[in-house]
Order: sequence, then structure tokens, then C-alpha cells
Amino acid sequence: MKDGRLRLYSVATSSASHRVRIALGLKAVPYEYVAVPLFAQDSEEFAAYRALNPQGLVPALVHGGAVITQSLAIIEYLDETVRSPPLLPADALGRARVRALAQAVVSEIQPLQNLRVERHLRTALGHSEADGLAWRRHWINVGLAALERMLQASATASFCHGDTPTIADCCLVPQVFAARRWGVDLAPFPTVAAIAERAGTLQAFRDAEPQRQPDAR
Repeated sequence: MKDGRLRLYSVATSSASHRVRIALGLKAVPYEYVAVPLFAQDSEEFAAYRALNPQGLVPALVHGGAVITQSLAIIEYLDETVRSPPLLPADALGRARVRALAQAVVSEIQPLQNLRVERHLRTALGHSEADGLAWRRHWINVGLAALERMLQASATASFCHGDTPTIADCCLVPQVFAARRWGVDLAPFPTVAAIAERAGTLQAFRDAEPQRQPDAR
């Protein structure tokens, strides 16, 4: 990755941004952090970001003039352009398992707990703030229960797949942060909790934590 410094458009509390920050840390790739004013969508700054990323979602990675969106696409791009350490296993079945674990978070848990979903429940459908919180907790519990079962397999060791972090861990750890943020009890998910705790001993995971970002609230 020799053709220019990377810029990451991020929000501290965004799980999707958190995943990419972990991957960048694991790869030891320097980057410029650009905070996106996600909570001021009528601002000129946000309009400029939407011109960069038409979805208006975070994260987005800019490298050499190219704009890459969607967290998993960004992480796989990093894995293909910065080979060490690899974030996917060498074997096809291993790669499939890691991607399935990642998608269990990215496709099945995180979208249902997303802030814009909760906003729609409240503003368009008339639900209370308490209803929105109950919604989030329900789907996080359903998703983590399934993820716990998926992880209770022989390929799970220190991390989601083996003894080094993979893309699956980049996705799992931010989801655990979100679960704690919304008051979800992790006791029923001991494998999930243990992996997140182990990951928290690594500098790349610590540096990516929401409270350590420039736009932390």
C-alpha cells in the first residue's frame, strides 16, 4: 500500500466504523481519521460526505483517489493490499467459516439495532424510546445466541477461528461493545464474551475502542 495515506471517514460509536479501525490497527496501517457529522445531517459537512458516499453511511475509506464503502468490503480490500497479518484463513473452508461468522453480525444483528431503524420505529411508527431499546435488546440477544452456537466448534480457539484474529473478530468485538451499550447481559454467551475479552488485550483492539476516538462523546 504505497500510493498514498488512507483517510477513514468514521463515527466513534458506529459498529461498522469500529470494525474497520480494528482491521487497520491489526495491519498497522497509518490513516487519517475524519469524523462524520452523522447526527447533523442538515449540515454542509454532511452534504459533502454524502457526495463522497451516496448512502450517507459510515465508514468510507479513501485511498489513492478511490472511495471504498461498506465495512466488510473495506476490510477485505485491506487484507488483499496489506498481506500481513492475514485476516482470512489460508484454506477455503476456513475462509467460508470466518465470512459466515462475520455476516452473522454484519447482516443479521447490526442492521436491526441500527440507530436509523430505532429512529424509524419512534418517528414513523410512533413507538416509545423504551420500545426502541427493547427492540434492540431482543435482536441482539437472538443474534448473539446464534453466534454463540456457531462459535462452539473445533475451529474456535483463542479467537473466532484459530489463535489469531480474523475478520470475524473485527466484527464480533464491536457488536459486544454495542450489546453492553444497550444493557444486554452477556452471561448466556460465554464464548462470545471470552473472545471479546481476549481481543481486548491486544493494542489494535484497544486503540479502536469508541471512547478513544477523536469524536468520542
